[in-house]
Amino acid sequence: MTEAIILVVGSLHYDIMVEANHLPRKDETAVGSRWYPKFGGKGGNQAVAIARAGSPARMFGSIGDDDFGSFLRGALRTANVDDGFVATLADAGSGMSVAILDADGDYAATIVSGANLHADPDRLLDATLWQDVGLLVLQNEVPETLNVAAARQARARGIRTLLNAAPARQLSSDLVALVDILVVNAVEAEMMGSDPVFSLASAETAAKRLAGQFETVIVTAGSKGLAAVTSGDTVFSLPAEAVHVVSSHGAGDAFIGTLCAALRRGLTLREACKDASHAAAQHVSAVG
Repeated sequence: MTEAIILVVGSLHYDIMVEANHLPRKDETAVGSRWYPKFGGKGGNQAVAIARAGSPARMFGSIGDDDFGSFLRGALRTANVDDGFVATLADAGSGMSVAILDADGDYAATIVSGANLHADPDRLLDATLWQDVGLLVLQNEVPETLNVAAARQARARGIRTLLNAAPARQLSSDLVALVDILVVNAVEAEMMGSDPVFSLASAETAAKRLAGQFETVIVTAGSKGLAAVTSGDTVFSLPAEAVHVVSSHGAGDAFIGTLCAALRRGLTLREACKDASHAAAQHVSAVG
């Protein structure tokens, strides 16, 4: 029996990581200690996280015909992510970002989307893209027109859609109607209309409020933990594991990837959230 594939439609970025004692303020030139390249983009990171969690992953996206693009495609292949639907565009540079990590593990980043803004929605009509797909995963680093087109194709095929609404932006009613599972962090939940999230109780309140629009909602609250609500009125919260934080960069993508892999294996939402929370905790406490 063929394993269900998790299809990720989203962004691919060549990340330049800079380490410094602190994040620069406006008009300040901060001195860093080192820099290094890293595979990135929420779409790419989540696809790799899915594969590392033991599930087949397929990536749909766009890169430029440049060295950054070659690096990104090579990283997908190394992680055993199917890159057959990643287009190389001759007239757009690959997406990239510059991120600064401070001594406390916090970071700030600037993204240049490049080729990610030029993915052709018509390529989503290819039936082979959807062969054996059991779950669609979206984020907000590509145009919403692409997300809507992908979600429509998934809905027509009876495939559930998970949206990690990051970075936060206003969602059209068309997309909202097509999303089965919404995952947001505290800031994103607030920007989507919830009250501020500062505890597990407030995360539950935020999830309940957003559940009026989505079948399943998960609100992550960093070191506090997470809360989830489903259309069956199931509500639960999970405290976060206590770990020493080395860097929070990429923790959300590790959470999403592990969550999706667990759901594909047939775990309950609570079990999948436990697995994902553990993976995020391991990620933020890992060196490198």
